[in-house]
Amino acid sequence: MEKVYRLDGLDCANCAAKIERSVQQINGVENAQVDFISTKLTIVAPEKDIERVSEEAKAVINKLEPEVEVNNIQTEKNEESAKGKIIQIATALVGLGLLLIFSPVMPWKLVAYLILYLWIGYDVLKTALINIFHGEIFDENFLMAIATIGAIAIGEYPEAVAVMLFYQVGEFFQDYAVEKSRKSIRSLLAIRPDSVNLIQNDAVKKVAPETIKVGDQILIKPGEKVPLDGIVKEGNSMLDTSALTGESVPRSIYPADQILSGFINQSGQLTVEVTTTFGESTVSKILDLVENASSKKAPAENFITSFARYYTPIVVGLAVLLAVVPPLVTGDPFYDWIYRALTFLVISCPCALVISVPLSFFGGIGGASKAGILIKGSNYIETLANVETLVFDKTGTLTKGVFEVQQVETTIDRNVFLRYVASAEQSSSHPMAQSIVKYVDQPLLPVSELKEIAGFGISVMIETHRLLVGNEKLLAEARVSFPVIDQIGTIVYVAMDGNYIGHLVIADELKDNVAEALEKAKELGVKRTVMLTGDNQRIADTIGKKIGIDQVYSELLPEDKVHYLEEELKREHKTAFVGDGMNDAPVLARSDIGIAMGGLGSDAAIEAADVVIMDDQPAKIPVAIRIARKTMSIVKQNIVFAIGVKILVLILGALGFATMYAAVFADVGVTVIAVVNAMRCLKIK
Repeated sequence: MEKVYRLDGLDCANCAAKIERSVQQINGVENAQVDFISTKLTIVAPEKDIERVSEEAKAVINKLEPEVEVNNIQTEKNEESAKGKIIQIATALVGLGLLLIFSPVMPWKLVAYLILYLWIGYDVLKTALINIFHGEIFDENFLMAIATIGAIAIGEYPEAVAVMLFYQVGEFFQDYAVEKSRKSIRSLLAIRPDSVNLIQNDAVKKVAPETIKVGDQILIKPGEKVPLDGIVKEGNSMLDTSALTGESVPRSIYPADQILSGFINQSGQLTVEVTTTFGESTVSKILDLVENASSKKAPAENFITSFARYYTPIVVGLAVLLAVVPPLVTGDPFYDWIYRALTFLVISCPCALVISVPLSFFGGIGGASKAGILIKGSNYIETLANVETLVFDKTGTLTKGVFEVQQVETTIDRNVFLRYVASAEQSSSHPMAQSIVKYVDQPLLPVSELKEIAGFGISVMIETHRLLVGNEKLLAEARVSFPVIDQIGTIVYVAMDGNYIGHLVIADELKDNVAEALEKAKELGVKRTVMLTGDNQRIADTIGKKIGIDQVYSELLPEDKVHYLEEELKREHKTAFVGDGMNDAPVLARSDIGIAMGGLGSDAAIEAADVVIMDDQPAKIPVAIRIARKTMSIVKQNIVFAIGVKILVLILGALGFATMYAAVFADVGVTVIAVVNAMRCLKIK
């Protein structure tokens, strides 16, 4: 069983890691994960133990981080906390300025500096002390406490207060940047409905969306969010779909059209029959996926978490050696080397990495969501950034999947011919069969002795006639003489009582800008494109050539697609499969990364794919790759920048060329810069 809590007041990435490790050690916990970005704690435990485990987890968190509150929902305490921090920093700045001016002639200046030091650093000292008693020693609070107390011990009072003050200023801006990023993500997801207008007994009343059942009718007024998926029964309107699909152009909606939760009704009033419950609605699934995406960590994130865990104790050990060994060996005064060691400690805090790297990934996920691209986790961003081969399904992916009758040729009366063919196809769910039925505006005839022949077509009795409707193999098998039609599209041949009586040409249109999308993907570094289709070779080759596909495999059964994907995977290039998410689930799951097209609201697409293109347009594929690559570029920039600056200042500090002020920049300054850089991921387009 799983329980999810909000950790209000969690503003430290290292604290999140400590909480996660401690909760994982509780007896009965199968898994525990703290998502620092969304401030979520997820606990998995057997149902019989979950309540006990949850209570123990709350107690553990209270011991480790007394200021963090464990709640079921997010509470709005951030603004009050920020105001208190601003007052604390402002008064400390004024106090430090006055002390620097008057301290030369001021008695008891140590007491004055201590009062100011405790005012600005009390929470850091308190947290460090609590953590020491709980065995969590090596964190940023311990480093700042030991460094500044050491500075006071060697008589550097102004420096101790200034370092603690600058640290608190940096923490404030760091928290502000992180919270701004969280708000940006939450604003992208502000599509959850607050209430629903339920139509009941010819009256309309507002109810919670969770209470609506399938089959209920709801009213959606102009300007309101669409709360649940459904079918429009009355009214027409224009819908703003940008929150889900990223489309800037409004979409027209009419009776009998499907409408999805998360859209915004712009003009007319709509009556809608609900087709899904709130928990299963499109908006709920998307919100859940985006909110939980950061729990699937990329290798870079896992590396940084492990790095920070071992790096800090090692640096503390080196600082101790730096303070003790050189003066014992050289006979130099201890004062200089203790000062260098204290500087070394301030520099060593790994906050820049621990915060900015996951924040970059979360920003990339949020930026992609804004563009109508759902990426299920940070690990998929890293894979997507390295994709070199794109493998496509054809129908519903590169084409619209909407088959239309393009041409009709017959040796008998056209209306009679069409009526017979449509009657024969009326019980089939195949898209081509449905396109024929839709094309024929006549009453259909009853059928008997219906026999479907897989891969060939159907045989059926209508009135007193035996009809064969299918491909050329069907007529050849029945030894019916017929002309071979050489046209682009799917040819449906028809024979009646053993004689050929005509054919229909059915074609599927390409989606908009497919060729341009493939060209842009190649500009981004995709080296090979492949198309897998069950369509005949001539049609497949023509389409492939038209849009610039490198390799086309045609006339495939579903299991053949897996085989050819396996062949592509043997090339040892990162391979993405792009499919419609319904009949391509095995291939989506087998690829390095599965991208579902046409999957908005589709359980199969959302379940099997790693990335969902929410507006069904191939043009979003290069956008997704670009977002992934820019996100990874920012992640690498932050890693190189943070580690590079720290190593440089650590060396300078050890050699005595860096003061504590430089150390504060190497810690807090670098963190703020890295976090601001990470926030650029939210704006990638």
